[in-house]
Amino acid sequence: MSFSALILAAGQGKRMRSDKPKVLHEVCGQPMLRYVVNAAKEAGAAEILVVVGPDGSAIREALSDETITWVTQERQEGTGDAVRCARGALEKGPGRVLVLCGDTPLMQGVTLAELLDRFETQSAAAAILTVEMEDPTGYGRIVLDADGNLERIVEEADCSPAEAEIADVNTGFYVFRRDDLVE
Repeated sequence: MSFSALILAAGQGKRMRSDKPKVLHEVCGQPMLRYVVNAAKEAGAAEILVVVGPDGSAIREALSDETITWVTQERQEGTGDAVRCARGALEKGPGRVLVLCGDTPLMQGVTLAELLDRFETQSAAAAILTVEMEDPTGYGRIVLDADGNLERIVEEADCSPAEAEIADVNTGFYVFRRDDLVE
């Protein structure tokens, strides 16, 4: 199964209180983004696209040794907008798109491959990787319908008291059929 990895790396990292782009903060001597690129390659990505902000030169430079298609998100207006900015670059790519967060250095290629396999066996239009957390504070909750399908993702600030009790949270990793995503 051929797929493109679309890595979102335009976040400013305001909570980190640093002028350095969030994805360039190092873990064990490497920028966080490098670990995500490596995980995508380990999972078998046919191409890697990275979305950066308008001043993404430091990120491009830090990963200049990688084969990456760079996409610029001029105005950082969220995850959906970052994916929208990549539409043109995705139009002729492989049939699947794996969307990843660039600040998740612990993600492993084997986990991404399992998500892609699950996506294929379910014949779904989209899939999301979730995790159950003992303390889901700060994360978007996964709300399922009566059939166990994703109904919506509710950010913590918007949760009802019942939704705040949900332990299943959004990891920010998704798989889409390319044609559906581009459309």
